[in-house]
Amino acid sequence: MGTDAGIGASIRRLRTARGVTLRALAAGLGVSPATLSAVENGHTGVSAVRVAAIADLLGVPVARVFDPDGRGPGPGVLTGLPAAGPPPPADEDWRRYGPLRLDPALTAALAGFVEVGYHGSTIRTIAARAGLSVSGLYHYYESKYDMLVALLDRTMADLDARVRGARAAGGDPVQRVALLVECLALFHSHRRATAFLGASEMRSLAPVDYQRVAGIRRAQQQAVDEEVAAAVAAGQLSVADPRAGARAVVTLCTAIPQWFRPGGPLTPEEVAAQYVDYALRLLGGGALRDRRDDLDPPRV
Repeated sequence: MGTDAGIGASIRRLRTARGVTLRALAAGLGVSPATLSAVENGHTGVSAVRVAAIADLLGVPVARVFDPDGRGPGPGVLTGLPAAGPPPPADEDWRRYGPLRLDPALTAALAGFVEVGYHGSTIRTIAARAGLSVSGLYHYYESKYDMLVALLDRTMADLDARVRGARAAGGDPVQRVALLVECLALFHSHRRATAFLGASEMRSLAPVDYQRVAGIRRAQQQAVDEEVAAAVAAGQLSVADPRAGARAVVTLCTAIPQWFRPGGPLTPEEVAAQYVDYALRLLGGGALRDRRDDLDPPRV
C-alpha cells in the first residue's frame, strides 16, 4: 500500500470509528466531500497541515493518522514507555522481571478484562478505570478490541523472548527442559494478570489475530516437546509418552495464574523451583532433582 493510500485508509478508519460522516469531516476541513473521498481512497495526496487538521477534528494524535494498519503507534510512542517493559534478549537474564509498564489505557483494560472479562468490559468502564474521558481513551486506542490485541501481542512477545533465552542457556536436553519449565512458571506468576488474559481471552480474537497469537503459543509448546523427546532419547528422562508428558508439564505452568497471588506464601522463584521438581518427576527423571546444581547454569 502506498503512502497516500495508507494515510487515506487510516483517515477513513479513524473517521468511521468515531462515527463522523465523510460530509461532516469535509465540512470541518473546508473541502468538498469528493476531495476528501479522493484522499481516503489514495487518489489524492494530503499535506502535513491538513493531516494535523484532520487529527484535531477527529480528536486523535497526529501520529495516528500515519498508521495504515489501524493498530496505532503503540503506547511507547504515546507515553515514552514500553508497553510491558523490553523483553530480555536471548543472551541476557530471562529470569529478571521489573514492574509491568503499561500506558493508562492498557493498565485499565487489563484490570477490567481480568476482573469481568473482555465482553464484560466497555469503553466507558475502561475509561473510568484509567481516569480518562471516553474521547481521551481514543487518543490511545480506537477500540476495546485493539486494547485486547495490544495486550496479547505484548504478552506473547515477552514470553517468547524469555523462552528462547531459557532454552539457549541449557547445555543438554534435560537441563533445557528444567530451564523451560522454570521460565514458564516464573512468567505465569510474575506476569499473572497478562498470562491469565492470554489463557482466557484468545477466544475473543478475530481469526487473523488468533492465528498469530496461537502460533507463538504453539512454538513455545513445541520447544518443550522437542527437548522432552530429546531427553528421553538420551536416556535422561523415561516418560512413556514424551509428547503427552510435555503437554502436561506446560499445562501445569499455564494454570499457575488461577491460584497464584502476589504476597502469598510462595514467591515466583519458589513456585518455579517446585514446578521444576514436579516436571522432572512427572517425566520420569525424579532422581535428577538431587542434581539441581547440575541443572542450573551459573548465575551472575
